[in-house]
Amino acid sequence: MRILVTGGTGYIGATAVDILLSQGYEISILDDCSTGHADTVPAGVNFIQGSLLRAGDLAQALVGVDAVIHFAGKSLVGESVEKPELYQEVNVQGSRNLLNQMHMSGVTKLVFSSSAATYGEPEHVPILESAATNPTNPYGATKLAIDHMITAEAASRQIAAASLRYFNVAGALKSKRGWLAERHYPETHLIPNVLRSTKENPVKIFGSDWPTADGTCVRDYVHVVDLIDAHIKALESLRPGVHEIYNLGSGDGYSVRAVVAAASKAAGFDIPTVDSPRRAGDPAVLIADINKAKTKLNWAPTRGIDVMVADTLASFS
Repeated sequence: MRILVTGGTGYIGATAVDILLSQGYEISILDDCSTGHADTVPAGVNFIQGSLLRAGDLAQALVGVDAVIHFAGKSLVGESVEKPELYQEVNVQGSRNLLNQMHMSGVTKLVFSSSAATYGEPEHVPILESAATNPTNPYGATKLAIDHMITAEAASRQIAAASLRYFNVAGALKSKRGWLAERHYPETHLIPNVLRSTKENPVKIFGSDWPTADGTCVRDYVHVVDLIDAHIKALESLRPGVHEIYNLGSGDGYSVRAVVAAASKAAGFDIPTVDSPRRAGDPAVLIADINKAKTKLNWAPTRGIDVMVADTLASFS
């Protein structure tokens, strides 16, 4: 089976490519490398450095393809607030173009990298797939719009699809070519920023008086290798005319102080932090209910926060 991985030179996409190859899949990649890195592309992979916004690039990338895993898109919440039209064009129109070209190319299987940002601020935690969707930023709104498009595509064109909604992805994969890890500029994710914290520039903890066990926000994290395992299981479970939505995460979450403690343990010294005021719009707790993925995909995370932190730290060297 040949799989097109859109966004296959990014952090999650490159990890997916490496794991898929190790499991015997043939791979094509479509990526404009605006945030990804062409140096992650392994030998023997059909790499099209192109855009979801160009029909010719999509047509070329889909030649001989049996299924698509769709990671490509813009993913910074802050940037989406500043540039909503960019997110609409790249994420929504780009995905519309992909679906249209898949139809013209006869490709009927799709796994989409969605987001828990589609839920917004939940009324109940852990969050079920049936929870109301009310995104609080343009990024989440674009992911939800794509989910709706895929649902319509499954109904009208009988594609077999799954959307995977996850919160925070962390950790790294040690491949034969070295570590595949986060290489974001700027880096907005907590774990790499905690590990880079210094006395001169300590990582900020936004709020220490939240209604949680230690007063800091609780968030769900999933190791990137566990995440890709879920994508492969979802791919293998697809049914024509059905669009399934799955939440992915740890199922219980980790507080900011728990992440800092794990980082301090891995680093061998106390990570410097500074308590800062709460950020507006931050919910106290965001945790995914992952029972549907456990039941229907036979998937469960196997790597906890200590492994996520240790792998991220190892990738720095």
